[in-house]
Order: sequence, then C-alpha cells, then structure tokens
Amino acid sequence: MKAGADMEIAGKAVCVFMLLTVTKLRRTEGNNSVLAKLGHSTVMTCPSDKNITMVTWKISPKTGNLCILAYRIDLNKTERTNCSDRMNWRSRPDRDWALNIDQVRMADEGNYTCEVVNEDGNFHCSYHLTVLVSPRMALYCDDHGNPVCEAETVKPSAEISWVPESNSTPSADSHDNGTVTVLSRFAASSTNGKTPTCTVSHATLNETKSIACSSSPRDLILCIAIILGFLIFITFVAVIHYFKLHGYRFCHKTKPPDIIPTYSSQDDTMEVEPYTTYVQRENVIYNSVSDLTMRQNLPQGGSPAT
Repeated sequence: MKAGADMEIAGKAVCVFMLLTVTKLRRTEGNNSVLAKLGHSTVMTCPSDKNITMVTWKISPKTGNLCILAYRIDLNKTERTNCSDRMNWRSRPDRDWALNIDQVRMADEGNYTCEVVNEDGNFHCSYHLTVLVSPRMALYCDDHGNPVCEAETVKPSAEISWVPESNSTPSADSHDNGTVTVLSRFAASSTNGKTPTCTVSHATLNETKSIACSSSPRDLILCIAIILGFLIFITFVAVIHYFKLHGYRFCHKTKPPDIIPTYSSQDDTMEVEPYTTYVQRENVIYNSVSDLTMRQNLPQGGSPAT
C-alpha cells in the first residue's frame, strides 16, 4: 500500500514537472491588433531575447496561401515561402527581426505570428492586421440645388455631419467590390445665412468641406416660365377690361354689300313686249273709232276714201 501511494505521488510530480516544462518552452503573447492605412507601410515587431537560434514569421491572410519568412541564425540563412516582395525584414535579420510591409493592400489582412526559438523554448507573438481605407469625399449640388455629401470607403464606414444641422438621415449603399458609400443630402428649414458645411469623420480621415448651391437651371427655367405666364394672363385681362371700359364690341352686325343688278337683252325684250302689245291695241281702237266717225259725217250714198 505504501509503495502504491509513493508511485502515485511520483507520477503527479512528473506530470507537474512536464507541464511546467512545456509552459516554459512554449510561451505565447496575446493577440495584438494592428491598424494599417491602405497604401501605407506598417511594421510588426518580434520578441528580442538572447541566444536565439531561429526566427520565423507565419502569415495567414484572409485570402491566399500561408506565407513563411524564416531566418536561421546559426546558419545565417533566410528562407521565403509564398511571400510577397512587399513583405520583408525591416532591417538585416541578424540585427532586427521585425516584419515590414510596404504599400499595404486589402489582401494583406489576416493573422501574423512571430516565433522565436532559443535554448529556453519557443516564444510566439501574434498580430491581427486590419487595413483601413480612407474615404473618398465628394461634395456637390443635386438637380434641385441641394448640397449632397458622399463618402466612399471600405471599412469602417464613414460618418457624415452638417453645419448647420441637417434633418436628413445618411444612407449607406454597399457595392460588389466591398466598398460602402455613405450619402447625406442637406435638408434644413433655414441656414441663417450660413454656407452648408459637410464633415466626414473616419478612423483615417477627418475632412470638412463647404459648398453654396444656387437654384438649378431647370428650376430657374420653370420659375421664368411661371412668371411669363402670369404676366401674359394679367395683360390679357387688362386688355379685355380696357375695351369693355370704352364700349368696344368685339362682334358687330355688318351690312351686306350692295349688289348691282345685271340685265341681259332677254330681260329688256321681256320688259318691252307688254308695252308694244298695249300700243298696238290702242291703235286698233283708235282706227275703229276714226272710221266710225267718218262714216257718220259722210253724205248718204257716198263712201269714204281709201
């Protein structure tokens, strides 16, 4: 029984020793967050201990293959596997084990781990790289003469504010290329004579622009058309009132034109024929009366001369 108890105690001691040994040989620092601007350079450091025999950077991007950048101090030899030329040692690897990334791209986002090996064990330092994209700011006037502010970025999305304060709510539109456009249209009841100013706030940018918008050509043309139509209407009403005031009538009863009668020779003949007939009848009657008178005045037995 005593021997069994001693063996159990010895086993536990061995387990504790092995656990402490593993803990000593493999020590990992916490995961650090690194923010880098798109197109800029960034540096990640590695623990610097004595008697280091090997340094290895292991890069696991969100897209792409695993990249390994290693340096063997005992052999003074470097190795590269699937690593971009933009990723390299900040200085000579025998002096500085920091990793430098030139012209950071969106594809560089991911996890970066530096592993240092010495006589005391392995030491790890991990980073998570996040690429920030500065928003592209645009301020312009829309077709109705209202100021519009836009901010296009990848992440995080930008925030837009107005001075004077606007009643509009910004809208975000996501695109297939991963960018997000935040748009805000200035809408305020009164500006109190102040020029609308747009401010874009972002982790990589804090920019302010102002713009004064005038009425759009379309609105100006519409306004001119309304004014001209109103003036034409007023003029028309004034003319009508003037003519009514002076007793002028727009409609008059016109006298039909004089028609000169035309006569033909046939009409003259028709008018002369009744008169001729009348004269002939008068002559017959006159002759008859004359003959009768002459017979009464002649002596008996005589005859009128022919």
